Amino acid sequence: MREIRSTQLQRPSLRRGLAAVEVALAVLAILLDLVVPSLVLLVLAAVSLVARREGPATLGLRRPDRPGRMCLQAAALGAAWTVLTFLLIRPVIEHLTGSAEDMSSYAGLQRDPAALLGLLVLAWTLAAVGEEVAYRGYLLTRMRELLPGGPAWTVVAAVVSAVLFGWLHREYGVVGVVQVTVDALFFTVLRFRYRTLWAAVVAHGTVDTVGIVAVFLAGPVAALW
Repeated sequence: MREIRSTQLQRPSLRRGLAAVEVALAVLAILLDLVVPSLVLLVLAAVSLVARREGPATLGLRRPDRPGRMCLQAAALGAAWTVLTFLLIRPVIEHLTGSAEDMSSYAGLQRDPAALLGLLVLAWTLAAVGEEVAYRGYLLTRMRELLPGGPAWTVVAAVVSAVLFGWLHREYGVVGVVQVTVDALFFTVLRFRYRTLWAAVVAHGTVDTVGIVAVFLAGPVAALW
């Protein structure tokens, strides 16, 4: 019976139908801000992998050929991206939108080592690992299954999943939503460039770490121009 079910799930039409249901549930959880949407997506991902009899590698969690080298490069790219964000990306977004990013949620972080440690733990667990698996792993993969094949449709899936990820960060205001959407596209590029989701995880953790430490040392940092 299990072999029959596994064979049935290999049918393209059935897999696409299942992907449609999964994408609909994921999008609904995000738009309704259901509980903690990222955790909801992780639960959906776990159920999906069990039902499909697949492993985490199908969501992009593949071991890179040179993990040490990949981690160093992804961390360096993440740090460079953070510098570019402060020097160019965020100022441009703020000038175009006529508003500033809402950093009020980090008001108590400056010079508070306990808060710093807690946020760093969250940055590398729920944010770096959890969000990357949920959005650049699970949601993006299922959207690619749902849409027609080809590079153009992969770009569509990447943009839609990035916009949904940005929407999830509405507490940072319009600037924050746009910035997070752009960040998501950057992480997506790294996922495909290195052919592993771990590159996006490392870069995401690095970006968040640099930002958190900057706020801890200097308080909420505004755009430079």
